[in-house]
Amino acid sequence: MARKSILVVDDEKSQREILEMILSGEGYDVTTASSGEAAMKFVADRHFDLVLTDLKMTGMSGLELLKQLTDFDKSIIVLLLTAHGTVDSAVDALRLGAFDYLQKPYDREKLLETISRALNKLTNLDAEIVSGSPEMDKVKKMILKVAKSNSTVLIRGESGTGKELIARSIHNNSLRTDQIFQAVNCAAINENLLESELFGHEKGSFTGAVNEKKGLFEVADGGTLFLDEIGELDISLQAKILRALQEKQIRRVGGTREINTDVRVVAATNRDLLSMTKEGSFREDLYYRLNVLSIEIPPLRERRSDVALLMEYFIKKHTRSSNRKISLTPEARRIFEDYSYPGNVRQLESAIERAILLCENDTITIDDLPPEMTNGTRASSMSNDLVKLPPEGVNFEDVERSLIMQAMDRTDNNITKSAKLLGLTFRTLQYRLEKFGIKRDDAAEEEE
Repeated sequence: MARKSILVVDDEKSQREILEMILSGEGYDVTTASSGEAAMKFVADRHFDLVLTDLKMTGMSGLELLKQLTDFDKSIIVLLLTAHGTVDSAVDALRLGAFDYLQKPYDREKLLETISRALNKLTNLDAEIVSGSPEMDKVKKMILKVAKSNSTVLIRGESGTGKELIARSIHNNSLRTDQIFQAVNCAAINENLLESELFGHEKGSFTGAVNEKKGLFEVADGGTLFLDEIGELDISLQAKILRALQEKQIRRVGGTREINTDVRVVAATNRDLLSMTKEGSFREDLYYRLNVLSIEIPPLRERRSDVALLMEYFIKKHTRSSNRKISLTPEARRIFEDYSYPGNVRQLESAIERAILLCENDTITIDDLPPEMTNGTRASSMSNDLVKLPPEGVNFEDVERSLIMQAMDRTDNNITKSAKLLGLTFRTLQYRLEKFGIKRDDAAEEEE
């Protein structure tokens, strides 16, 4: 497993060296920066699991660095070190999104415990969200940030990306984790029944209402209510949702009394709600009330390094009861890893389940894959002859090394930009740079 990476920011060299010695001794991959400006250069060029910064520094302060970090990437975990006289500023930093702060002189064990707590929360999400890509690392960090508050959250993502899984993770990492998590798909219930489902009804309020019924806003009191596909709500029902969010009160269908509710709402959609507000099909005031905090889930085609992990996970999931040992032919594996997955993770799981049921001798072949995956559709539009293979053949590692060096030269040794040029993740390119022993003369990385 890759070591967790920490960026230490302090304008005092001795403090940087002490922190580097402590954290490196615990197995962390530590980088140091002498200023907030230098720290931002590092963050722009590579991924860090956590940033540990002094609050009071010459030039850019730790508070200013926090603001720039969160503007650049809201998922970054930030810890602050503060002197006794600046505790009030540290508390302000918590409101701006810092994970926690420590007072100087800090206790070594307390420092390590706080860092471990921050990183363990991220690690614990790995059990809920199967992923190893930088794109989903950002999502997991955002989950930890938004989970701390009671504000509404809007999750955006294509169908099949796992929006309910993200919503459950927010609930599980919140202060409401011991309370109920209630989910409802707004597109799956007839709009005439959805109001009763959400707000409940009084006995006799309509034909068939033979008893009073609590709605999900009441059922989920003290917990979390997940409104999936909220873009499908009828405009009249949107007004009642807005009132429930603003007033923390609901009224049952056919009722006259106001009922107080303490519910955290997490909503999700695969539609462009902002465009819908301009068209008049979604209330603008409700959109902004829902979009206090937002999480964007990237489609599976944009985080291809997750495909192999998900394949392994789904094979184990669907063979757990039978203890079958499933393998794939190289051709079948290549198609799984190259396919574009318009249906995202849900489609991948369905394809794996189908292949397990159909395969003979516990080996998945091309014949066991769904037709849409084997009819020539691929994640890439590149033709087979994009690069011509000479008759005498090539040394593939030489070709790979050459392409990497060309990309690094073109981007002035910027790993993030080079990875995009090569269609690789940041971590994959970083591994290949180390593999080929390619040295980088990037001044931004020569920090003392």
